[in-house]
Amino acid sequence: MDETDDDRWLVVHGRRWRRTDPRLPDDIVEALTSHLGRGRSAVRVGKKNEDPDAVAHARHRVNLAKHGLGERGEPWWDLGIDARLARAHEALDQLDALDRAD
Repeated sequence: MDETDDDRWLVVHGRRWRRTDPRLPDDIVEALTSHLGRGRSAVRVGKKNEDPDAVAHARHRVNLAKHGLGERGEPWWDLGIDARLARAHEALDQLDALDRAD
């Protein structure tokens, strides 16, 4: 794992990945990261069980979490802090709603 010159990217095995928004509060990052881990786990289980609906649902969760963390969607460095926080809170609200529906 190599770190780039700026705090926007992380390079793993020659592939560049967008970093989590460093301005997000720790509690929000922790909650979104928890959702991300559970989503990734659900993707693995869905694939193992050959359940495409479960995989699609889990990938949706992963995508929401990654957007909330700023790792997908419009780059966090192109947004003002208010928009970044709103995106994170919106993703977390949607993920929490999915938890309540499951």
